[in-house]
Amino acid sequence: MNIKTPAFIIDEAQLISNLMQLAEIRDQSGCKVLYAMKALPCSRVLEIAKPFVNGFAVSSLFEAQLAQEILGDNGEIHLTTPALITEELYELTTLCSHINFNSLTHHERYSPIVQTQTSMGLRVNPKLPFLKDDRFNPCRRHSKLGIDIDMLWKSNCLESEQISGLHFHTVFSATDFTPLIQTIEKLRDYFGTRLEKLHWLNFGGGYLFHSISDCQPFIDLVIQLRRELNVEIYIEIGNGIIGNAAKMAASVIDIFESDGKTVAILDTSINHNPEVFEYQRSPDILEQDIKGDHSFILAGGTCLAGDIFGEYRFKHPLQLGDKITFSNVGAYTLIKANRFNGHNLPNFYFQPKEGEVKLLKSYAYQNYQQQWQMNI
Repeated sequence: MNIKTPAFIIDEAQLISNLMQLAEIRDQSGCKVLYAMKALPCSRVLEIAKPFVNGFAVSSLFEAQLAQEILGDNGEIHLTTPALITEELYELTTLCSHINFNSLTHHERYSPIVQTQTSMGLRVNPKLPFLKDDRFNPCRRHSKLGIDIDMLWKSNCLESEQISGLHFHTVFSATDFTPLIQTIEKLRDYFGTRLEKLHWLNFGGGYLFHSISDCQPFIDLVIQLRRELNVEIYIEIGNGIIGNAAKMAASVIDIFESDGKTVAILDTSINHNPEVFEYQRSPDILEQDIKGDHSFILAGGTCLAGDIFGEYRFKHPLQLGDKITFSNVGAYTLIKANRFNGHNLPNFYFQPKEGEVKLLKSYAYQNYQQQWQMNI
């Protein structure tokens, strides 16, 4: 099949490989695995993930509704968000098996009205910053994410029979388990035997299991906690499931010189990968040759001056129509994508384990018109 660019392509083989690794870790440790839908809530991905996970982690009513449509009665739905909305709470409690309160005020305001069949937890901020970039750091000063561990220690919330678990999330794209081990040590130092009253602990996400060569420390930690505290252990994985399982293909549509450097304009843009601009990062591309003799600035096609992917080197000079392939773009790309300048969203393709790539979805002017047409 001829792929029309810009194109977002899901690699089923890599996706299943990631899921199988997590399923093996789950079997060895006894933990429960949740797919974090915020990374990419594509229904095809959810359907593939469903047999390998215990449920989905969500952060909004829409995500919870989609999760329930996919899971039916065959999985757990865990909600964690700083944006609980009173008008949505009843429906959320009918959809979600678990709800984590982000603040003590959340707990005070909403715990009396949450349905009894919903397991309630608290998100704790352990105040252990492992990230230098505060834009990713859940434990930054004045964090909005979770209850300050000192405030939680002073409260009596963990003694409440309504609270069944603790949730925390401290890292981003971590490739070892040192932060997790240190976080558990701090929680045990603070709360001691109070943790034994809980039914579950949720380690959150942020760990790239597929990039960690030795997962035995994680397995050992889970086994130890399950034995000593008699609790269920959950992990919420998004990027670690879908991140390296998708790529973005683009075509070169113009080439010119600018102040002594060569610029190649692509038919994609940072519209389709907003974190490039948000965090000033240069995504990986498959065609790059770091020792190549030919340097090009790869730029998107919008009128934003900063619509730049970065400067890359190639073995051969780029030509009009050449393909550029961005790798490891499965997470936090299309979910944040937009139609700035009226540029369309990418075509959505699926590469099955066997057979030819298939077009899952494309967008037309009518989709853009529907978004912006507002009649009085």
